[in-house]
Amino acid sequence: MRNVLAIILGGGRGSRLYPLTKLRAKPAVPLAGKYRLIDIPISNCINSAIHRIYILTQFNSTSLNRHVGLTFNFSPFQEGFVEILTAQQTPEGSFWFQGTADAVRRHLPTFTNVKSDEFLILSGDHLYRMDYRPFIEHHRQTGADITLAVLPVGPAKASDFGLVKIDDAGHVIAFREKPTGASLDGMRVDTGNMGLLPREAKKNPFIASMGIYVFKRQVLLDLLTGNQEQHDFGKELIPAAVGKYRIQAFLFKGYWEDIGTIRSFFNANIELVKYPDPAFSFHDPAAPIYTRQRYLPPSKMVAVKVTDSLISDGCIIEGATISDSVIGIRSIIGNNTTIENSLVMGADYFQLPQERRDDAVRGVPPIGIGSDTHIHYAIIDKNARIGPHVRIINKDRVQEGSREDEGIWIKEGIIIVTKNAVVPSNTVI
Repeated sequence: MRNVLAIILGGGRGSRLYPLTKLRAKPAVPLAGKYRLIDIPISNCINSAIHRIYILTQFNSTSLNRHVGLTFNFSPFQEGFVEILTAQQTPEGSFWFQGTADAVRRHLPTFTNVKSDEFLILSGDHLYRMDYRPFIEHHRQTGADITLAVLPVGPAKASDFGLVKIDDAGHVIAFREKPTGASLDGMRVDTGNMGLLPREAKKNPFIASMGIYVFKRQVLLDLLTGNQEQHDFGKELIPAAVGKYRIQAFLFKGYWEDIGTIRSFFNANIELVKYPDPAFSFHDPAAPIYTRQRYLPPSKMVAVKVTDSLISDGCIIEGATISDSVIGIRSIIGNNTTIENSLVMGADYFQLPQERRDDAVRGVPPIGIGSDTHIHYAIIDKNARIGPHVRIINKDRVQEGSREDEGIWIKEGIIIVTKNAVVPSNTVI
């Protein structure tokens, strides 16, 4: 794996995850109480002995830079690095990245200065655990120019992905990005040929690209330099390469979820609390997910009832009832408060006792969640200040709405209190 260079695509504006991406890049969005989205692909690389990693991003990258810089530092006696590259002005142009392939193209001078035989292209907004070594070995053994990681999916999700058709040898013979209607029906295959049981094959008759690719070095360079008008891997570059290059499919059999929307992001977090067999678990000592070491104290819980939830480090919770929820680092939750089916991201720092008293004097809720408050089916972003006697329950069952000046959004019925927002006492949402 020393000859593999990993490139993680950080995404664009992250509009599907807005307002969580209002103040941060998509890969920097907090996950599971103490992690960030970017921790997933970087950890998978490290666990796969791939230690040369670039991250491409262009929006709100300050917190991402800080997190990566404080988290991933390799020994000076190794050749490893994790480095963030952003859009920049060059003699060739001063435009923003026009797509995933264009982002890689803009930084080819950097990548070509690093010795490598293959480029591993990854996404920064997927939740999964994968050892990339069998994937790359399959690419080498089949003599492929390009190999795509794929998984079977059902009709309900098929239009959300790039779909492929393969022959009996696993060669990709067709690739269509997010097809619908007749075009979608034309991509239906017998996934039983991939080893699925008949029942599974009937349920999942499509083969979806996971947005994980490995390219031979020269093949990627030729494709990017010879097709300047093609800006995106899934929409343009890979479909155009079918039939011209040897493209192989590699079946992934584990859990994988695209968490690029509010709904999928929320569901993926809440599903983590399931026990004893969640679809994805961070409790795997053989392949840990790494994140920043914060040296926080243990969480303090006084007269608290907690069921089916994750409680992160550094929390102070008094007299609350918490169920089916994820509670992030440094969360302060007041007495007689109920939190159900919610994601509370916590805080970036502890307030001193005097600061909290000063806030109370000014009539401003301190960071955290006040007493006698009820939160149901919500995402509470970092550093939010929620006063006592607040009800965040979507009482009118609104599906879509926003009061951005107040830091309140509703997407697909999920209430979002944005980062640094202030929700005054006695508010009902």
